[in-house]
Amino acid sequence: MAAPLMPKATAVWLVDNTSLTFDQIADYCGLHRLEVQGIADGEVAIGIQGIDPIANSQLTRDEIERCEKDPKARLKMLKLDLPEPAKRTKGPRYTPVAKRQDKPDAIAWLLRHHPELKESQIAKLIGTTKTTIQAVNERTHWNSPNIRPRDPVLLGLCAQSELNAAVDRARKRAERLGEPIPEPVQYEGPID
Repeated sequence: MAAPLMPKATAVWLVDNTSLTFDQIADYCGLHRLEVQGIADGEVAIGIQGIDPIANSQLTRDEIERCEKDPKARLKMLKLDLPEPAKRTKGPRYTPVAKRQDKPDAIAWLLRHHPELKESQIAKLIGTTKTTIQAVNERTHWNSPNIRPRDPVLLGLCAQSELNAAVDRARKRAERLGEPIPEPVQYEGPID
């Protein structure tokens, strides 16, 4: 069950203006019974002004009266027909200026160690474009001689859990389509 908007302020009002039990108020507000008892004793929520749940359209006077008559009854929040606000999706990931130069290194690492990842997955994971990925892959990137494959997690461009999830999705897609999973390319250059 959902709790009221401001649980402690609602509990203060219910303690002051109704004869509901501590258990009923605690259950409705999502608080502990002892916390509601502390509000009644003046030890908890000192200085918090009570908020009327009837005026906020969270309860009705009839619902409060019903529960005052029966100490075992529980308050039920009023259902509102208002539409919920649309959830915002994550927008493009911001990368600090100091870390933008590390993106080609991370792309090279992902292309080498996880060839099963699609360009779109790499672009979403690191926050780059397919053009940059293609340039790094074809070695036509403007900074190609200076690119060193480095782990994007260690560079701070993505989280390990995000990388693991992307690799798992890519492997499941390959298994579903019956494609062989490519082996990582071994680096044959000098060790840094």
